[in-house]
Amino acid sequence: MAVAHTHIIALLALVITVGLSACSDSDSAPNTQPPTAAPEPEPEPEPEAQPFEELYTQGVDRYLGAYTPMLSETTEDIVQHTFGVGDGPLCLTGGEYTMATREGDGDAVMIFLEGGGACTSQLCQATPVATPGMPTFGIMDPTNEANPAADFDVAYLPYCDGSVFSGDTEYDDNDDGTVDRYHRGLKNLSAALDVVASTFTAPSKILLTGNSAGGYGTDYALPLVRKLFPDTPIELVNDSGVGIAFPGYIDFVSNEWNATAFLPESCEDCVTAEGHLTGYHIYQLDQDPNLRMGFMSTKRDSVIADTFLGIGGEAFEAALLTEMAALEQAHPERFRSLIADGDSHTFLQAQFTREVGGTTVNQWLADMLSEGDNWVSVSD
Repeated sequence: MAVAHTHIIALLALVITVGLSACSDSDSAPNTQPPTAAPEPEPEPEPEAQPFEELYTQGVDRYLGAYTPMLSETTEDIVQHTFGVGDGPLCLTGGEYTMATREGDGDAVMIFLEGGGACTSQLCQATPVATPGMPTFGIMDPTNEANPAADFDVAYLPYCDGSVFSGDTEYDDNDDGTVDRYHRGLKNLSAALDVVASTFTAPSKILLTGNSAGGYGTDYALPLVRKLFPDTPIELVNDSGVGIAFPGYIDFVSNEWNATAFLPESCEDCVTAEGHLTGYHIYQLDQDPNLRMGFMSTKRDSVIADTFLGIGGEAFEAALLTEMAALEQAHPERFRSLIADGDSHTFLQAQFTREVGGTTVNQWLADMLSEGDNWVSVSD
């Protein structure tokens, strides 16, 4: 028994030794498997392109946030915002710039740019004073039940800079050492839009509109409004400032008013070969998918065709019909026009209930704002 027990102990010792040796060999053996590579990090998604980034790079937003009103006074339901003199907002001959706001019962905002001519070294016929207060005609009337914007909050921007809200320069035309023309439209516009953004912080939609010089002004206001309200739907209605011109005119006024930054350098066809701004309006719609445009004009608008362009009613009509059709063809879901017979000028205040193509101006606007299928282009 003792011998057997000894053999068993020896056998167990042998097994343990072999096992330990095997474990030691396993532990010390080189790892022949290649190391597992760490997974590559997912690339960061490219940031979504924002509308009008090129224009911001060119400096069109350079005065946003730069000026605040010197005084804001409330009279009944109107708040009058007045800017001081100096290097900020000014009217054409150096007077104070002022604008007004009014709270409505709804949750949308109307920004209305007033008209009043234009001023260049060739022809200067422009309103030089910003009239205080707020008119109550047509689209500006909050008591008119037929006005589809009656319950909107309103920002009213008078026009007094001679440069259709775009200029940033000044001139001593007679070399007597005194400034004769202060084209500070961009400062006026930027300061006023800052007031809009601080007063009406979260609108459901924005109706950006204006007549005559203010219609042209919507072109310049749009990228600034989009910068201040990046996600808000914008309905742009341009009344009688639709960009019909002739070769060289846009370059002339843009250079004279120092407003060339609003034309993107990458857009070679923003001004057409015939001199019209159609390509620029297409660019705006291309850039901003949250934008719709409605343009209004008479066929032979005498103020634009005769006084300021000098091309005559017949040439204006031919260009107008062609360019409005081109705009709608480029963006058939988001562009419409209202074209009336005759040579009168502006609708939104002066002819708000005029019938054109079987509908009235105010109803055409209501169809646009309702975002239904009834909003179509109309003409006489």
